[in-house]
Amino acid sequence: MGAALGAVGSALGAAWYVSRRVNPVPRRTYIDTYTFTPWEQGVPFERITLQTPDGLKLAAWWLPRPESQSVVIGCHGHTGGKHDLLGIGTGCWRAGHNVLLFDFRGRGESDNWPNTLISREVEDLKTALAYARKRQPQARIGVVGFSMGAAVAILTAADEPSFSAVVADSPFATATEVVAGGVRAVLRIPADPLIALTDLLVERSHGYRLSRVRPVDVVSRLAPRPLFLIHGTADTLIPVSHAHQLFAAASQPKELWLYDGAEHCGAYFADRETYVARVTAFFQQYLQSID
Repeated sequence: MGAALGAVGSALGAAWYVSRRVNPVPRRTYIDTYTFTPWEQGVPFERITLQTPDGLKLAAWWLPRPESQSVVIGCHGHTGGKHDLLGIGTGCWRAGHNVLLFDFRGRGESDNWPNTLISREVEDLKTALAYARKRQPQARIGVVGFSMGAAVAILTAADEPSFSAVVADSPFATATEVVAGGVRAVLRIPADPLIALTDLLVERSHGYRLSRVRPVDVVSRLAPRPLFLIHGTADTLIPVSHAHQLFAAASQPKELWLYDGAEHCGAYFADRETYVARVTAFFQQYLQSID
């Protein structure tokens, strides 16, 4: 009996650990505001606040192109912030797009909220989309996301026809698969029983199920809108197999760029010039071209 109770306790402890890694408690300090802004890039911008349906304030930057009829919205990764998107964001602005960069809830300068893998983040992107539509009513709107932000972009755009094009850098195909991979790599134990228990703990504490976060199931609904998938072949956090799954499930038009030897979200840092050129060319084709 003692051994059985010990095993149960160990399993619960491991599941709690995994759930906290997936949904970390935000720990903010004054240093969180010490980030670069578009000002350092020589790009004009407005500090704006987005209001979510449940009453939270999301901090955002609007990079204006008043003459343009296109908008690119940027989605950062799991524990990142809008400043992580300055490279591609200012690149898209220089290519002629209005750009909206924002902090998901609980990150950056947005209102505090438990960091989750995808609980309310889809609603946050919809909030950003609503602002872009109000600000530029006639604009074509694209979205570029990284890691979790890429998964959020796919999940949101699948049900939001206002998105005309999606760039997804290093997204996961299913949440449980990527979390299970982390369990096997870090804890070196069988993942399936632990993930099932973690799934229940996440639902109880954060109100969503990891097992239901499956971009691979909805990616086909983007069509006939285009999808540009980017992934590093040496990604140890979200293996490149996720990109292959998503690409196989997606319908045309679609494009897959695998950057040889790049780690997680590493294609931009491996070749910034080519990365910005390819992403902006994609948006040029589908956001700025005339029907």
